[in-house]
Amino acid sequence: MQVLQPAANSRSLININVPTKKVIFIICVAFCLTPFASPALALLAGLVIAQLIGHPYLHLNHKATHILLQVSVVGLGFGMNVHSALQAGKQGILFTVGSITATLIFGYFMGKWLNIEKKTSFLISSGTAICGGSAIAAISPVIKAEEKQISVALGCVFVLNSIALFVFPAIGHYFNLSQTQFGLWCAIAIHDTSSVVGAAGKYGAHALEVATTVKLARALWIIPVTFIASGFLKNRSKKIKIPYFIGLFILAMIANTYLPEISAISPYLIAIAKAGLTLTLFLIGAGLSRTVLWAVGFKPFLQGVVLWIAISATALYAVMHLA
Repeated sequence: MQVLQPAANSRSLININVPTKKVIFIICVAFCLTPFASPALALLAGLVIAQLIGHPYLHLNHKATHILLQVSVVGLGFGMNVHSALQAGKQGILFTVGSITATLIFGYFMGKWLNIEKKTSFLISSGTAICGGSAIAAISPVIKAEEKQISVALGCVFVLNSIALFVFPAIGHYFNLSQTQFGLWCAIAIHDTSSVVGAAGKYGAHALEVATTVKLARALWIIPVTFIASGFLKNRSKKIKIPYFIGLFILAMIANTYLPEISAISPYLIAIAKAGLTLTLFLIGAGLSRTVLWAVGFKPFLQGVVLWIAISATALYAVMHLA
């Protein structure tokens, strides 16, 4: 779940004037809103824009992705059924509790072993364990993290999210995962809701339903983990960002299940929501400049990669043998 973008300004590879950059950027945005753009293609286009010409509206990027993601996820609720969502939630609860606990513990000891600054290590571990950028954005003010620490954690999470969007569907097909298995795996092993939805939506409609439901239930763990962070890092703060839009997502599911008038227009709402998520992924990619990538550093990135591989491999084994 993406709610914060790292600040980044870097020189582009192609030197063109600002008006031309804006025209190219707007054309890409328009393309992302068409049926021809897939989540993976949109993310790739954003990455190319970031490296070649730079993001001309970078100062607006984090607010745009924040709003787009939340509105789009609520829109996806209009395509889901309460009863099947509850079943998916029951299936994912044990995986959620176990994976979050194990990731935070493993991340703590790995951070100590690599001698990574404590707050940076905790932000990376939390982003990996719960829901990427949303967890980092919620926890960082509570532990009074500095801008550099936040940017490093976000950069690490964003890079791995980008890889997951391309790699996970291929792995799912290789192991012949069912849509339920793939949806569970995505929700557990991919950091951000945007990439979870992108990967699961590519795999199938039921995979998308399972992944979205389990991921949003997982996001609620931001609240207890934030309180734990406050005590663990000895910072007294009451500024905790609760993901209220999850309640709107639940209301959308209820409306779609029990109100025939809503279910009649739900296909149009879902189409809009998917276009919004595709555009979100483009904007995320466009924010990943070379400055962001280099700012992460080797040790924090190593921690992020090892944690991600560990949770991905363990979750894959679990869904194949236990789900």
